[in-house]
Amino acid sequence: MALKKSELINLVSSIETKNLESIAAQTGNIYESLVIVSKRANQINAELKEELHSKLQEFASHNDNLEEVFENREQIEISRYYEKLPNATVIALNEFQKDEVYFRHLDTDKG
Repeated sequence: MALKKSELINLVSSIETKNLESIAAQTGNIYESLVIVSKRANQINAELKEELHSKLQEFASHNDNLEEVFENREQIEISRYYEKLPNATVIALNEFQKDEVYFRHLDTDKG
């Protein structure tokens, strides 16, 4: 990810109005810009999900006995950290506006 973990928490995760003209400025088309942001948000979401599952896997119980299920403090803290992170769309939009997202147009003329 382009942002460091400490910068992620500092991002504003609340709803705020965005200037559509500034979003469309990089591509010249608001819809194209939003497609780019949404694809990047999907990538970020997949990265975060994989990272979370790998960290939680360390604490996973491999027994099928339901009586042995218990709460693990480290597991809860990891989950809380990821819950506090801003939405992947907010992160992606921030990266896009800072010109940190690489995108390109595929040539449709070459068939």
